[in-house]
Amino acid sequence: MGEFESLVGVNFWTALFTLINMILTFAILAKFLFKPVKKMIDDRQREIDDQYAQADAAQREAQRLQAEYTDKLSTARQTGEQIVKEATVRAQDRTDQILRQANQEAEAILEKAQADIALEKKKAVNDAKNEISGLAMAIAGKVVGRELTAQDQTDLVDRFIEGLGDAL
Repeated sequence: MGEFESLVGVNFWTALFTLINMILTFAILAKFLFKPVKKMIDDRQREIDDQYAQADAAQREAQRLQAEYTDKLSTARQTGEQIVKEATVRAQDRTDQILRQANQEAEAILEKAQADIALEKKKAVNDAKNEISGLAMAIAGKVVGRELTAQDQTDLVDRFIEGLGDAL
């Protein structure tokens, strides 16, 4: 049984030595392994947190830029619509002005044509009056057998032209 006791039994000095050895191993590991690993993990966690913060800041900036872009696009659209409206109004005003001017020119041309017609009519009547008066005087002189006075000639011509004017 002595051997069994030595296998199962606990030797105080061996246990103490094992305990001291384990404490020394933990102290050395804590100093040279755990602290650097912990520092490395903390640094990596800090980097990850910084990256998340940068990503959040970039996302907020992107949202701000998108809102700014949307506002600018809306403003540009409104400005474009305003420009189109103003151009339409200007074009309509210009069209109205051109139509008024064309109507005025047409009226002026019509008035001038009517005046020219009236003038030509008067001229034709006067020419006809002169020719007819000469003929009428010659005919009247032969019919009456005497010479007509200037007053008689004028009366005959006027009556004839009045009759001619009514026929026109």
